[in-house]
Amino acid sequence: MVNVLLWDHDGVLVDTERLYFQATRETLASVGVALSESQYRQLFLIESRGAWHLARDRGVSDAAVEELHVARDARYTELLGTGDLVIPGALALLRSLRPRFRMAIVTSSRRAHFEVIHRTTGLPALFELVLTSEDYAVTKPDPAPYLRAVERLGVPRDECLVIEDSRRGLVAAHAAGLRCWAIPSALTASSSFAEAERTFSSLAALGEALDGLA
Repeated sequence: MVNVLLWDHDGVLVDTERLYFQATRETLASVGVALSESQYRQLFLIESRGAWHLARDRGVSDAAVEELHVARDARYTELLGTGDLVIPGALALLRSLRPRFRMAIVTSSRRAHFEVIHRTTGLPALFELVLTSEDYAVTKPDPAPYLRAVERLGVPRDECLVIEDSRRGLVAAHAAGLRCWAIPSALTASSSFAEAERTFSSLAALGEALDGLA
């Protein structure tokens, strides 16, 4: 029986992945690196190793790369403040699920960015636990984030269901021994979700399936 839902954040509940891509692409362009969408998908959403090596390959020093990193994060924070990023239907779905499931967010995002996104949304209050990148030594696709969530909640793994939108998240959940349902986003739709137990095209369809678990 599923009693616990472990939600990814970016791409599942909030439409932010495109902004992270934009901020990264703009920053790398300042040193002559043209980051394509397919490169971003592979380097960030599948391998989770980032793209700073592309700048180093062009002779950019480690110190300058660190400055680029800071500039990218600042630009991303700026973009996050441009409007409501919660995916339509997410809040209503979460409110309907809260009485029936324990819920946690398990994200690779920095807490500072998470807090900017949710200054006024009220979404974090619907979760028992929120884990961000500062809460684990290694991020997805390593299983550590999901193992930490299971540990913090004190629940058996067979009572948990992960909701993910990316290949790296699916790999992390699978490696942690957890069931995973996938809801691919525009940026991740071409990735393989072969290990996912089920795949959905919308939050509404996902919600209907979750109703069937109650």
